[in-house]
Amino acid sequence: MAVSAARLRVALFGTPEFALPTLEALDEHHDVRLVVAQPDRRVGRGMKPASPPVARRARELGLALAQPEKLRRDADFQAALADLDLDVAVTAAYGQILPAALLAVPREGFLNVHASLLPRWRGAAPVQHALIAGDPVTGVTIMQTEAGLDTGPIRLVRERTIDPDDDATTLLAALARLGAEAILAALDLLALGRLPSTPQDDAAATLAPRLTREDGRVRWTDDALRARDRHRGVAGWPGSWCLAGEQVLKVHELAVADAAPDDGVEPGTVLESDAAGVVVACGVGSVRLTEVQAAGKPRMPARAWANGARVVKGVRLA
Repeated sequence: MAVSAARLRVALFGTPEFALPTLEALDEHHDVRLVVAQPDRRVGRGMKPASPPVARRARELGLALAQPEKLRRDADFQAALADLDLDVAVTAAYGQILPAALLAVPREGFLNVHASLLPRWRGAAPVQHALIAGDPVTGVTIMQTEAGLDTGPIRLVRERTIDPDDDATTLLAALARLGAEAILAALDLLALGRLPSTPQDDAAATLAPRLTREDGRVRWTDDALRARDRHRGVAGWPGSWCLAGEQVLKVHELAVADAAPDDGVEPGTVLESDAAGVVVACGVGSVRLTEVQAAGKPRMPARAWANGARVVKGVRLA
């Protein structure tokens, strides 16, 4: 990355892995006065407290760290932030709504690293929704944070083609890296007084709400391409799944198949099962399941599952 035009006094608000490249880029090129992350949470079967990725990395870098529970109720935090004499603050998947009073503390306000081409896909899961919708292109938008949900003026945009092999996990990682490059470019222009500001077209906005478990259910009535796109979009969490009888079947690998269902074949009907996997009819076309996981079982080739579960041609998945 190029050397920044000026070292700005910044704070980073971020929590998950997506924010790590931005944190590291800011630490290398600017004066990071504070890192703010969500509080530690109890996770796993043992319910042991665990710090989010940004908090762990901030400690490793020796940076000042704060993990307030509720920003709206923390007047002391707002006062402490004002004492840092910040030029600007940066958010990257922080996970809390910032109160208006806090947004006014840094001289240049807050810049948000958002993983979509705003105003398309405002909200918590823009990468996943872009994949589910079959978008050919996505990117990163550096926007000015305001009270609305990702509604602030666009300051800088970087595009990226969505590759056929991308899924939510790989694309999120790629956009995290692109976001780090984009925020450095934006801060360079900000320091020079040349960072553009363009209002969003609210009429063109689409929403990307947080995914639920139901979003991972395979829609057999979709055409095969849309079924594959949904599978890519829910990778990581909640993952693809369907019902085989009354049992949940996790679908780890799914691809568009060549088989064309006969007229009258219901979506979700098994068309064939062979060494290459289990082919299932969709609303248009078909998909091939190659790796699945039944409840209480390890991941396995779909053919092995089908043999054990006596899933043959004509059986319907739901």
